[in-house]
Amino acid sequence: MLATLVFAMFLSLMAMATYIQFFQAPSLNADSRNVRSMYRQYKVKRGPIIVNGDDIVSSSPSKDEKDHHKFQRKYKDGSTYAHVTGYMSTVFNSTTGIEKAENGVLAGSSDSLASQRFQELISGEEQRGGGVELTIDPATQKAAVKALNGQRGSVVALDPKTGAILAQVSLPSYDPNKLASHDRESVQKAWNKLAQNKEKPLINRAIAGEQYAPGSTFKMLTATAMLENSGLTPDSTVDAPNSYTPPGTSHSIQNPGERPCGDGSGRVTLREAFIESCNTPFAKGGVSVGADKMVEQGKKFGFGTTFETPQRVLASRFPKPGSTAALAMDSFGQRDIRVTPLQMAMIGGGIANDGVVMEPHVIKRTLTSDLETVSKTKPKQFSRAMSDKTAKYMQEMMVADVTSGTGHRAAIRGVSVAGKTGTAEISASTPPHVWFVGFAPANDPKIVVAVIVENSGNAGWNGDGGSVAAPIAREVMKAKLGVS
Repeated sequence: MLATLVFAMFLSLMAMATYIQFFQAPSLNADSRNVRSMYRQYKVKRGPIIVNGDDIVSSSPSKDEKDHHKFQRKYKDGSTYAHVTGYMSTVFNSTTGIEKAENGVLAGSSDSLASQRFQELISGEEQRGGGVELTIDPATQKAAVKALNGQRGSVVALDPKTGAILAQVSLPSYDPNKLASHDRESVQKAWNKLAQNKEKPLINRAIAGEQYAPGSTFKMLTATAMLENSGLTPDSTVDAPNSYTPPGTSHSIQNPGERPCGDGSGRVTLREAFIESCNTPFAKGGVSVGADKMVEQGKKFGFGTTFETPQRVLASRFPKPGSTAALAMDSFGQRDIRVTPLQMAMIGGGIANDGVVMEPHVIKRTLTSDLETVSKTKPKQFSRAMSDKTAKYMQEMMVADVTSGTGHRAAIRGVSVAGKTGTAEISASTPPHVWFVGFAPANDPKIVVAVIVENSGNAGWNGDGGSVAAPIAREVMKAKLGVS
């Protein structure tokens, strides 16, 4: 009896040891609290992060005498790519961004590199990390940084046909080299300075942070819902009063600048309402579509979904409105709607891609230490957000917004550009956030761009989406398309 009990206990211990070593090992190694795992990585030559064939992140031999600090991480054009690459800190034993999301590949511990590790074991070579190639286009990324010109905000650019992220910029930025240093005192000083900065440079505004009200760029979603559910076309006439007071409230909704919509008759075409960015037609239109269908339209574009690019993208919010008044305000991008710039790029991308929304991704390939391909990211459809017919209508109206509407400053000579402006009110004492979402060429889109500039940037109270954000989007699109 005792022998049987001992044998059973022995089997249990063997089973547990096997489970931990073979099944739990990956998660234990990836646990940020596992200091031994981090120290082990410091002895490995970590693999590069690559953009268009250029190593923007690399490892070189460290001058540090401590044996667990064998290599030093280097970030080329660090502040340009900081919110994509993130950083690896030996002082804090932590990683962020792609450094964190693709740590297994970069450190050489990923299961996908098992054959490489086996070869290293047989040959006696030291373990080396694999490489990660990004979808970022350097010309587009740099153009976005330059066009933002130091103003707080973000630019996200996608290939609407594949979901590949071409640019992901958040300003203000920071230099990851200062956090990757092995000098504890200097790293702590740099971290304290960044953490205490009121401009919040460590926040990745493109995919996380506090999120933003989208303002009139949300009219892309409302117009889509109106076309899909109310039997309209761009030439259909809709109600466009100078003001609209929804049931259940005394708050009156006005058009921007309290101007009349169209000729002031109270009736305009949907196209005219869109290119003038009137509020009342979309407030009434959203109410007519109804809360359930409006929220469902949001879900088709990605609202409520947390994406992994593989960086974690905070889910944008479109909660079901609790009243008609709330729905009316939501329908032109105010009140309860909160979005990331990536989410707005996905809406523009779905329209550009004939109604199909692609999942966003920033990894092009993972590689061995010899830069041989391990895996390629395959484009993946997220949803069909609208019919092909509705997409064509939306494309037509967005082109009209650039040729003769509020988005005219996004126009590019010789290229058909589609877009939508937005100005999101914050308070009576704070300048609004300003937006532009657009794509080009409109007939065969290669790039969709979402731009937000906080508090209208340098323009302050004199700025809006058309005057501040649209020119930034124009420069980003020009860089990708290679036009001057």
